[in-house]
Amino acid sequence: MSERQLAEAFVELADTLVDDFDLMDFLHQVTVRCARVLGVAAAGVLLTDQRGALRVAAASTEQTRLLELLQLQTDEGPCPECFHSGRAVAVADLSAAAERWPRFVTQARESGFASVHALPMRLRSDVIGALNLFGGQPGALDERTIQLGQALADVATIGLLQARAIRHHETLAEQLQTALNSRIIIEQAKGVIAERRQVDMDEAFELLRHTARRNNRQLSELARSIVDGSETRWLGEPAPTAYARAPIPLHRSDGGVG
Repeated sequence: MSERQLAEAFVELADTLVDDFDLMDFLHQVTVRCARVLGVAAAGVLLTDQRGALRVAAASTEQTRLLELLQLQTDEGPCPECFHSGRAVAVADLSAAAERWPRFVTQARESGFASVHALPMRLRSDVIGALNLFGGQPGALDERTIQLGQALADVATIGLLQARAIRHHETLAEQLQTALNSRIIIEQAKGVIAERRQVDMDEAFELLRHTARRNNRQLSELARSIVDGSETRWLGEPAPTAYARAPIPLHRSDGGVG
């Protein structure tokens, strides 16, 4: 990793202090930045809801999101163990954990992952979730990478706890619950976009996210408009080939769809 990449990651994770802070976009960027900076194949974030149960908050890829869901459905895997113990969980070779997490290991290996590390998202004694790091090859992350990963998880945790000047635990739980509920709407919108634009779920999310940013809208607000049918003007066109490199026009000057 370069010093520039590392600096950009920490600067971006500090953006929770700005007025137009978008919690769902922030959580997605946590996973993307962690995967890129730490040199892992993918990353995911699980957070607790108001009842203390883990929920999927964000993932860098669709495959990762499905793996995170599997962990919750089966209550097995590195993230639940990390969350309940408050300690990091490292498995350098998933094949060695087949008896420990049979269903998770089978699905993870079928998805192309060979190792996994889970880091607690914790401020002092308050554990609010876990960061999952998936490797494409067997092997443990070195100590420096683990420390950096934990630092990124800690910064993300602080950002969540400081967002909107949160002062009380009840307020934090309410905001996290809102974010987790928004995730459901976003998943529904991804399905609508994927079906209408004939793209996969990862491409659908990138289109949704890019459009929200381009039009200065919250991810959850745009997603809700797509799901309830009030936002349909841009769903019928073919998907662009590179969301990150080219803007996605939504409207033409003649009032049509761009």
